[in-house]
Amino acid sequence: MTTERRPEHIPPRPPRDSPPGTPAWLLAGLRPSSAPIPWAAVVRAGIALSVPIAVGFALDEPEYGALASMGALSGVIGDTADAYRMRVLNIAVPQLLGAIGVALGTLVYGHGWLAVAALTLIALLSGMISSIGTIASASGLVFLLNAVVGAGLPLPEPWWTAPLLLSAGGLFVLLLTLLGWPLRRRQPERAAVAAVYRAVADALEAAGGPADAYDERRQQVTHGLNQAHDVVLGRRARVHGRSPSLVRILAQLNVLIPLVEAAPAAHLRGHPLPPEVPAAVRDLADAVEEGRTGTPVLDLPAPRSPSERAVDTALRHAANIVHLAEPDPFNVDDRLGRPAALRVRAGRAVRDMMFSEASWRYGLRLALCIGLAQSLVSLIEVERSYWVALTVTFVLKPDFGSVFSRAVLRALGTAAGLVLAAAVLAEVPRGWWDVPVMALLAALIPAFSAKGYAFQTAAITPVILLLSDLLNHQGFDLIRPRLLDSLIGCAITLVFGYLLWPESWHTRIGDRLADAVDDAARYMERAFAPVADEAELRAARQARLHARRRIYRDLSGVRTEFQRALTEPPPIGSRAAAWWPLVVAVERIVDATTAARVRVNHGAPAPPPSEVDRIAAQLRELAEGVRSSPTPHRVDIPAEPGEPSVLSDVHQEVAAARAIAQPEH
Repeated sequence: MTTERRPEHIPPRPPRDSPPGTPAWLLAGLRPSSAPIPWAAVVRAGIALSVPIAVGFALDEPEYGALASMGALSGVIGDTADAYRMRVLNIAVPQLLGAIGVALGTLVYGHGWLAVAALTLIALLSGMISSIGTIASASGLVFLLNAVVGAGLPLPEPWWTAPLLLSAGGLFVLLLTLLGWPLRRRQPERAAVAAVYRAVADALEAAGGPADAYDERRQQVTHGLNQAHDVVLGRRARVHGRSPSLVRILAQLNVLIPLVEAAPAAHLRGHPLPPEVPAAVRDLADAVEEGRTGTPVLDLPAPRSPSERAVDTALRHAANIVHLAEPDPFNVDDRLGRPAALRVRAGRAVRDMMFSEASWRYGLRLALCIGLAQSLVSLIEVERSYWVALTVTFVLKPDFGSVFSRAVLRALGTAAGLVLAAAVLAEVPRGWWDVPVMALLAALIPAFSAKGYAFQTAAITPVILLLSDLLNHQGFDLIRPRLLDSLIGCAITLVFGYLLWPESWHTRIGDRLADAVDDAARYMERAFAPVADEAELRAARQARLHARRRIYRDLSGVRTEFQRALTEPPPIGSRAAAWWPLVVAVERIVDATTAARVRVNHGAPAPPPSEVDRIAAQLRELAEGVRSSPTPHRVDIPAEPGEPSVLSDVHQEVAAARAIAQPEH
């Protein structure tokens, strides 16, 4: 039996120079992300929010300019996609629902308890809409935010003025975004696919080296594949018939899969690949991004092992496809599957929303908190009372991260933003000086948003206060009520949207990880299922690819949930940290299975069905154990046969996963 190898990854920890006693979940939110600053978005935000204000002053209607700038603010915050078609949806759809929301809010403005009931129902609908998907989540957020603004502020008459101005601001952002479409309309898709090639090159460069370094590179490959599939899927969903450029992008993405499969085999061999291999893959990435065609020239050393032969074969085939000007449109393996019609997908989304327990649960949580916030400000006189409900809306978004940490970080970010806002409102005279100041403050929003939620809040706060001053002319007197209302909203969310709900005290990592382990068992069976002819072989290979992609996407979701749970206070954060070694172990099981399949493809003897069934049974037993325990637990490991086989590495990784002991608390 091979020596057991334990996972080497450990959960992220605070830096050693952190202040003593500082909670890890708070540090995780206050530590700025290393994401680069999106300079194009910075310039676009400065223009989008300042121009409407300038137009308002020019027309002697500053309130109109402030409303249009508010609409532009939601467009700037929502412009997070890469592909232009997705950016159109990310901006336009929320603007449509936002216009409906502010119209409904305007109709109930000043109607007391009718406004409370209306906003509560809107919150329920907003929460349920948010469960459909990313665009729906942003749309539900803007829908509720604008309804709260309409119900809390005296907006210009007639009732359709505010929806029109808010939509005009959002559409101005969309117009600025689309200015680059004629020159870059294919670039996001090519850049996403090229990024996967570079991630694979990094993984091949790390193959055969330290396990933790390779695991990190492989995670980047998974993330890149997920992003590329989403970007290409978003484009292909709007293309009717065969598009030559889309066919080429699909071919370049699909041909990378054999190279991704060969990487684990090269890593488990234990020897680094020749440096010419990752260099050649990086050259292919450049060719994809630049759209180069022609005859590929590869100067690769002769392969010396089955794993190197697999890498060499996959790389040469990828080079031929990447440089091919016009791939055969009927010979492209569209593994993504063509999406259903928009009408069909919309119907499915509505059914899922109406009959989903999670959808109703989140909708009820949001409705409860909004209803309480509006009831409170109806019973107690609170200045700028609509800010309480706005804070609840921003914080109570579980799909945006931990509700608890968001509440705390929003309070801290608001306090920091108020310091800047106080200086602006106290020193900058009202009038045309607001235009350059708004351009500067708005430009900070994309720059700070890339660094984290607290930083984003700190950047948005002075912008909102400057717009509120243009609408209400209260100046420095806005500072104190803004802070007080934000603290009240955070408190309502923490108590009634977090502490009172049992699900807040449990992490979903175990259940999602158990599903991934079950998928790994099915993947094992599919990888070595006997086939009778060439047709069955092709079908089995496609099913295997779908299964592996599903596992890696599920594990990517587990990692996202893991990072979210780490920002929760104890005991959630410590329980989440306990699952980390098992997450890594399951990924290595899938890698080892893929590597074994590659070796069989290149001449190694196939394992007997009994051995495959035994490993699959062990994985299913592990999945049941994960579901039944709040933390990883020890499982007895049966003795393995002494004779080595192509599945020896799989046995080793399964044994390591099953032997993870319950951590001490």
